[in-house]
Parts: sequence; C-alpha cells; structure tokens
Amino acid sequence: MPKTPDISDAEWKVMKILWAGSPRSAAEVVDALEETVSWHPNTVKTLLARLREKKAVGVTRHRNLYRYHPLVSEEACVQAETKSFLDRVFDGSVKPLLVHFAEKKKLSAADLDELKRILEDKQ
Repeated sequence: MPKTPDISDAEWKVMKILWAGSPRSAAEVVDALEETVSWHPNTVKTLLARLREKKAVGVTRHRNLYRYHPLVSEEACVQAETKSFLDRVFDGSVKPLLVHFAEKKKLSAADLDELKRILEDKQ
C-alpha cells in the first residue's frame, strides 16, 4: 500500500471538503470553506496545488474548469495521523493515551459506556 502523504492542518480543511463531496472546483472549495476560514482564493489554490504534488488530490480538466477529487481516503489519512500522533506523543502505546483522556477530560457516562463496550469487544 502506498504511503499516506503528510497533510498539514490547513490541507486537512481542504481535504475534509473534498471528502464530503467531489469532484469540486477551486471556487467550490473556497465557498465551502467560507463558513470556517477567511482564506483568500489564492491560498486555497496553493493548498490544492500542494495536495496534488503530494498525490493526495487528483484533478480533471473540463474545458477551462479544473475539478479536484481525493486520491486518498479519509480513513487512511486518519489512521496515518493517529499512528503518527501515538508514536510522537505516547511512544506508540495506546494505554497512556486512554489514561490521559480518562484522567484529564470530562467524559460523559455515555462516553464511558461506549469506551467500555469497545474495549470489551477488543478482548
């Protein structure tokens, strides 16, 4: 399986738009991002170009319109990012991550029940 490209925080925002619905033109990506960020359209075009270079995004041309689509799945990117985070922060171990969240974050009873169910299913 090919290596999942490293995607910056800004690029993640663009990828989420493309994962939500593709193909999209750069203008459509700009419009979709307007609710959360106020980037200049050229910024979005630069991010799309970087994602193309990383082979995270493909493009098709129809007359004068370029339409972008993801070449990597959201699941693969989330999995790669999670592994990277675990390796950097918790030396690759899930247990200290779970302990950290259990001790530092307020988890609802429903969250705890679901976590217990997931852990029991893993046994």
